[in-house]
Amino acid sequence: ETQAGDVSAYIPTNVISITDGQIYLETSLFNAGIRPALNIGISVSRVGGNAQIKAMKKVAGPLKLELAQYRALEAFAKFGSDLDKTTQQQLRRGARLVELMKQKQYSPVPVEKQVALIYAATNGYVDDLPVDSLQRFEQELYEFLDSAHADVLEAIATTKDITPEIKEKLDAAIGAFVEGFRRTVAVVQ
Repeated sequence: ETQAGDVSAYIPTNVISITDGQIYLETSLFNAGIRPALNIGISVSRVGGNAQIKAMKKVAGPLKLELAQYRALEAFAKFGSDLDKTTQQQLRRGARLVELMKQKQYSPVPVEKQVALIYAATNGYVDDLPVDSLQRFEQELYEFLDSAHADVLEAIATTKDITPEIKEKLDAAIGAFVEGFRRTVAVVQ
């Protein structure tokens, strides 16, 4: 609960929830079509990583950092027009991460597929793809992995980790998929 969106306002019932952890949902994110509309920068969890498998922890760490940096840069970029290449790259990747984190209602995704998608996004595989192609990218990646590389998904599901061997197979599978997918879209320079 907040007072006019101010998370620092004192509300007695919040004191208990803060000690247990809380998620903070933002109306502006919801209205922008980002669902779940979770502000990861100010959401906290006492359980957090303990509830995740090791593979998810490995891919979610960089994701959280990159999304937080993107939110900060996005606000800054509205005021400045001369951005260096590094900042432009962070903004491009951030926009793609946000798009890939959108989840349709009543459409759960198995954790091993989530891990593969986040891995692809945080390792640069989607950096040059148009944002409007990423929903199709996600669906086709899942289909490709199911049909041609089910062993990789099974390995993630079984070991609950990304071992060096799984990483090698995941890179090969995603690389092969992205190579074909790039031929169907106008790559962003």
